[in-house]
Amino acid sequence: MKKIFTALTVLSVTLSFAIAQTSVKELGTSDPDAKKLLDEVSARFKSYNSVKAVFTLKIENNAGKVQGTKKGVAYMKGNQYKVELTDQEIYCDGKNVWTYDKNSNEVQVSKFDASGNSFTPQKIFTNFYDKDFLYKMNEEKKEGGKTLQEIELTPTDKSKAFFKILVYVDKASKNIASSKLFEKNGNRYTYSVTGFSPNTAIDNSVFVFDAKKYPGVEVIDLQ
Repeated sequence: MKKIFTALTVLSVTLSFAIAQTSVKELGTSDPDAKKLLDEVSARFKSYNSVKAVFTLKIENNAGKVQGTKKGVAYMKGNQYKVELTDQEIYCDGKNVWTYDKNSNEVQVSKFDASGNSFTPQKIFTNFYDKDFLYKMNEEKKEGGKTLQEIELTPTDKSKAFFKILVYVDKASKNIASSKLFEKNGNRYTYSVTGFSPNTAIDNSVFVFDAKKYPGVEVIDLQ
């Protein structure tokens, strides 16, 4: 689980990792064409009422050997979300966050940080590039009949454990198709969106952990 959210949280740089707030203008110049495309991606996502995203995460070591592949589903609606993973589920109704571990049948409950410093899947798709990165356009590539634009992001804080992220944008839909994170130790994390369904009907109850559905669950209140 930690490896999954290493990749996810790096892609949403406004999270609790406290990435430096230095303006990119002070450290270098970003490609205006890359910013234009990223702005379009963010605006498109914000136009959706809700989203269901199916994703995979491939983890490779510094020799290029695959260490594992994870699959998951994220449901997003406003500031609410649910993330389903093989061994864990995360719920957020905009007020509380429930992190359920399937193996131990244990759920931790904490308050949602409304200040914007908490992890949310929504941040992966919106404005993650505004601060803390320099970015440039690389070449396009064809994949599965789609034309993907590669955008390279470099963190302005050079003390970070990663040195580069490649973001691939579907030029037709203006949605993020995949991202690849490069750590300084050689590890690589490839996050791919394999299914993207906007404006699906999602009931608000989906974002609330219902302890009655998990007999014997141990509840740990961290609030």
